Amino acid sequence: MKPGKLTLLELADLKSRGEKIVMVTAYDAPGARLAEQAGVDILLVGDTAGMVVLGHDGTVPVTMDEMLFLTRAVSGAVDRPLVVGDMPFGSYHVSDEDAVRNAIRFVKEADADVVKLEGAGPSLSRVRSIAAAGIGVMGHIGLTPQSETILGGFKTQGRTAAKAQQLLSDALALEAAGCFAIVLEAIPVPVAARITESVTVPTIGIGAGPECDGQVLVYHDLLGLTEGRAPRFVKRYANLAEEIRGALTTYASEVRSGVYPAPEHTYAMPEDELELFSEAYSATPSRVDRSFPADTRAEPARPEGGTASGASAKRVQQSHTDG
Repeated sequence: MKPGKLTLLELADLKSRGEKIVMVTAYDAPGARLAEQAGVDILLVGDTAGMVVLGHDGTVPVTMDEMLFLTRAVSGAVDRPLVVGDMPFGSYHVSDEDAVRNAIRFVKEADADVVKLEGAGPSLSRVRSIAAAGIGVMGHIGLTPQSETILGGFKTQGRTAAKAQQLLSDALALEAAGCFAIVLEAIPVPVAARITESVTVPTIGIGAGPECDGQVLVYHDLLGLTEGRAPRFVKRYANLAEEIRGALTTYASEVRSGVYPAPEHTYAMPEDELELFSEAYSATPSRVDRSFPADTRAEPARPEGGTASGASAKRVQQSHTDG
């Protein structure tokens, strides 16, 4: 563990002291560094990369290798924030053994501090197995994007008394299974508040109201890098898409008009070296013939007594006669 790394015990202490926990997604080294400099506590290398980085319509297509690559970029760039590797669809669904094996890959190959997985029910044994292997697990209930189709799309969860009670039961079960924290996504405020006061581990809300122990947003959403309609819970703290597009438009215009590069963007050379280079250039023939004369191309070697393919002339002639 790196010196100064936020520990799970320190994270639990934040909840007990009533201090809010700040989490944001990260997918590369520059973004991770900026988040650490801003004082963010937890960096989630989320499978939302499928949508905001890789161009998919959802999170399901994201692979383990892609998640390991992204997580390694983030973990290598920061010191204090806890780095959470988000286990992608299919990496923990088949068996407890698969879940442990892939969680270990996050820690060994990508230097993640902990992992996150979605759901309760069948996921409870996965949590127990991973935790038993010595790896911290963050749970995730409510709107679980990997189960988008089963849930009927990106919709609020827990809006009936029965479903709210199920979410509370799931949260308690995840805590009992060994989760050190639980993400609550798209859950009514009163339900998230009840879950938060019922569990001893921190809750991290995303569209779950202010009573959660912490909050998380997707990096691209809060910075305004994604455009179009955003989920209700998203607050855009910047409009970087417009700024970036404007900068790229100006760059393209200046390249085409010759404004860029200007003298201050170029490199010079000593006058005496330039003079030597100019003299050498003047002594060089002005035109280099790069043509390839047809008559110099090599002919295939012919074996003695045969054709280029190695067949004897007699056999070739015989085959023509037989045909």
